[in-house]
Amino acid sequence: MTMTHPATEQALTAMVGIAASFTRRGWFPATSGNLSARVSSPGDPLALIVSASGRDKEAMTTADFVLVDESLQPVGPGVQHVVSSVEPRPSAETVVHARIYQATGCGCVLHVHTVWNNLIAEHFSSKGEVVLRDLEMLKGLDIWEEAAEIRVPVVENLWKLPALAEAVAERITDPRVPGILIRRHGLYAWGANPFEAKRHVEAFEFIFEYLLRMGEKA
Repeated sequence: MTMTHPATEQALTAMVGIAASFTRRGWFPATSGNLSARVSSPGDPLALIVSASGRDKEAMTTADFVLVDESLQPVGPGVQHVVSSVEPRPSAETVVHARIYQATGCGCVLHVHTVWNNLIAEHFSSKGEVVLRDLEMLKGLDIWEEAAEIRVPVVENLWKLPALAEAVAERITDPRVPGILIRRHGLYAWGANPFEAKRHVEAFEFIFEYLLRMGEKA
């Protein structure tokens, strides 16, 4: 698998588009957040493209992503950044992404830091979850039953990322819930592909803002 493989090129194009879309909404402030997509085939060792550390998401290009193997190390020579000519490093949170792929079998993981997802995680941190029920926007999460209810886990923000990755994986227990909140940090959401993961982030963010504006009680 290389950065010129057709599956990788397709994923890179999708990731650049998502980065631009989310930046316009203010979901990647101060170079925060990260994006990744699986480019290995099912059953093969994990291979991901992941956003490089410290990049301005508004100006991201395909050169701002790194191909990593199952050990989360860059594969091959990489792609040098067109401005700095410094070899890009994968996001420090790649280890969290990897555990989500292992726990869910998904194809794309997106991580955003927003005011709304931070507020709702803090608001419900004592309960360890946010209950979402009887909301039309749950259909954006592929949940179609009448009066549906799901519970989005809230995990404490552990400083050591391998420990955070394990804490996240332990709370992924309901396959209907394609997301998890990290207290005072942000939202991780995932899907079978970049389009689905993007839709899930959008649905979660709409719901979080709606509930907080409505004065939802913890």
